[in-house]
Amino acid sequence: MAGNSFTQTQKHEQTLTQTLSPQQLLTVQLLELTTMEIEDRVRSEVIDNPALEVVENDEMPSEDASQRDEISDFSQDGDDDYSGNGEIPVFGGYSRNTDYVIGDSVSFGDTLLEQLGELRLTPQEQAVGEYIIGSLDEDGFLRKDIEEIEDELLIYGNIMTDKAQILSVLELVQGFEPAGIAARNLQESLMLQLCRIEENKDVLLHKRIVAEFYDDFTAKRWEQLADKLGVERDECRAVIADIVRLNPRPGASLSENVGFSRQQIIPDFVIDVVDDNVYVSLNNAHVPELKVCDEFVQMLDEQLAGGNQEQKAVAMFLKQKIESAKGFISAVQQRENTMLSTMRAIVAKQKAFFLNGGDEAYLKPMILEDIAKITGYDISTISRVSNSKYVQTPWNVCSLKYFFSEGVIKSDGTEQSVYELFAVIKELVDSEDKNSPLTDQVLQEKLTERGYNVARRTVAKYREQLHIPVARLRKM
Repeated sequence: MAGNSFTQTQKHEQTLTQTLSPQQLLTVQLLELTTMEIEDRVRSEVIDNPALEVVENDEMPSEDASQRDEISDFSQDGDDDYSGNGEIPVFGGYSRNTDYVIGDSVSFGDTLLEQLGELRLTPQEQAVGEYIIGSLDEDGFLRKDIEEIEDELLIYGNIMTDKAQILSVLELVQGFEPAGIAARNLQESLMLQLCRIEENKDVLLHKRIVAEFYDDFTAKRWEQLADKLGVERDECRAVIADIVRLNPRPGASLSENVGFSRQQIIPDFVIDVVDDNVYVSLNNAHVPELKVCDEFVQMLDEQLAGGNQEQKAVAMFLKQKIESAKGFISAVQQRENTMLSTMRAIVAKQKAFFLNGGDEAYLKPMILEDIAKITGYDISTISRVSNSKYVQTPWNVCSLKYFFSEGVIKSDGTEQSVYELFAVIKELVDSEDKNSPLTDQVLQEKLTERGYNVARRTVAKYREQLHIPVARLRKM
């Protein structure tokens, strides 16, 4: 038609998505499991798959007391010459299953999950909500980035979601009790708490301070803050006093109210130190050893020998179960190898710590990347091994995350673990005049005098990690 034109265009957009094979996904899932969880998972798989069979004790290789003495000494002196091929001996079958019970009530996570269960959610929204709650730290804050949660949901749960859905579910969780829970920082937590208060003129002023003048508030620039708000100084101080009374650690307060969960901790690794030797073993004595059922293999051979359709259908079923059994056994073995290699690398890096009775002064700065380089695994793999895993040492039981810490460069050029700096900060705070507590700026200056080159913001972060309140809250 004259005077009119119609143009059709095509737009091609290429996107990259992360996909894992079923075997890769299974391996990742098993790597996340603790000793208790892998034991339950193995026994559950045996029940579900008739092609899987538990190896009876009389089928397993015999061991004797001399096996431990035959293990070569651990003699790695450097950090970069670890080859991962057994320099740190592993006791075959030498493991202990010690239970450590903490608390006797429900956790704040359980309380939040109960509130989540009261909502009408889709199965995917429920899964996202559970993962968000499981990612909260002990203070009730969500320290993970939304993008990180999106990636982990795909990898760990095979759940493909997006940032919008995660933020939507996060908003729901932030509406739970106590107020301020699931905030991503203190500023957001304070704002969430203020939003629960019936709105009036004073509350609007509270919100303005937190939303628009948070830096002035935290720096205690009261006079400047009053001028910016256009209010009298006394009124400004009264509002600030209200904000200070808000809960800076909503998760911690909820834990105090409901108690800790009755958590049975079974170490995933066992460390033994004998003279100058460090021995590592997996604490898997109660994890059944598996094999493919011989009868199933024989049945498959018999059905394959036949030629009718019914026999072919049976053979297909048997083959699928056998392949699934082989895949599961392989994933369990890969999990054990990965975990041992990672723990060996950690011990190699922290040799001095283990040989000196767990003295924190000997802990070296170590990040996930360090262990990834030693083992050849991805950083994400090291993170999965370290998450929720515990190791039993001759002096205590501790989380694997304990061994990872930032490094602090001192004025003399040496690098020290952040744990040493923690100890110094705690010492300074313990010995301070409670009538005039040390501010973060003064703490930073005193640390500089001792040779620790750290910024005031870093001091504030470490102080928070030690659960030490700001100076004004420590004043007697």
